[in-house]
Order: sequence, then C-alpha cells, then structure tokens
Amino acid sequence: MTQTDALQYAADRAAIEDLMARYLFALDWNDFDSFAATLTEDATFEYARGTLIGRDDIVAAIKGFKEKIVEVYRDGDGNPGVLRHVLGQTVIRVEGDKAWTRAFWWEASNGGARNEHDRLTPEFGSFGVYVDELVRQDGRWLFAKRCILNEFLPGRKSSAENPVLAMDRAADQMADKVTGKGTA
Repeated sequence: MTQTDALQYAADRAAIEDLMARYLFALDWNDFDSFAATLTEDATFEYARGTLIGRDDIVAAIKGFKEKIVEVYRDGDGNPGVLRHVLGQTVIRVEGDKAWTRAFWWEASNGGARNEHDRLTPEFGSFGVYVDELVRQDGRWLFAKRCILNEFLPGRKSSAENPVLAMDRAADQMADKVTGKGTA
C-alpha cells in the first residue's frame, strides 16, 4: 500500500467510524433527521421486524419502533427507560467508493422495568453484529445496506463463521467484477 493509499484509507475509515457513531447517537436520542442523513435514499435496512427499503420507510419504521419501546420500557417511577447503543470491535473494508463493515454492538440501559428499585445500575441487555454495505455519495459515506443481527433472538443470530471472512469474500467478489477477474 502506498503512502497515498494509506492516507486515503485512514480518511475513509475515520469518516465511516464517524458515520457509525452519528447513526447511534441519532438513534438513541430520537434525532430522526440526523438518523435519515446516515442512509442512502434507496437504503435497505434488515432488522428483527423485517426488511425495509428506502430512507423514508426506514425512518418511519424506526420512529414507530422507538415510540413503542417508550410505551413498554419504563422504570419503576414510570419514566421511559434509557437505552444506549455501544460499538465494540469494528472491521472496515474499503474498495473505491464502496465499503463494508462488521461491528459488534450491544445495548446498555438503566434497567427500565426490570430494575425498578435501582435505576442507576447499568444493564447490558441485547447484543449482536452489524453487517453493513456503504457507498460514497457526493463525497460522504452513507449506509446503503444495514443488517442488524441479534445474537439473543432465534433466526437473527450471526453464522458460526467469523463475520469478517464473509465481508472479505463480498468485497473480493466486487473487486473481481470491477477488474474483470473471475469472469470466464
């Protein structure tokens, strides 16, 4: 890798890590305009409730989901539970104007209804893997596809294979198409 390539990768990685953080802050603080700004207009979003296509449909569904969570998830005093998403290890692969990520996530909370006597004790409830495809549009990285795997839900778990290997295969296949490798 040349110094120029290394600098470009560092800049791309920093921009993608920033995008991932902005997504989570927007989600956790119900900032749906900022949440929408992390997605391509035709993004695909796969999560426990199904698959959505298009920024507007994704934002509407997430807004509805967040409204339901507030109704159900309350602390002993009746206040909405506080939920915050945290990113763990993140692997990013960049090939030109496309990128792939695999990231471990978990959700921290104040316990909500499950912890009615001590709402100051943090609790880690859900966790999983983000499987993402990103594109650079107008100089900005955006999510083109986000698949949220939930290790605690039947049918939503990641595979037994290291998720980074699957990401590298997808990126290699795309690179082969661009360069003409792998064609007969």
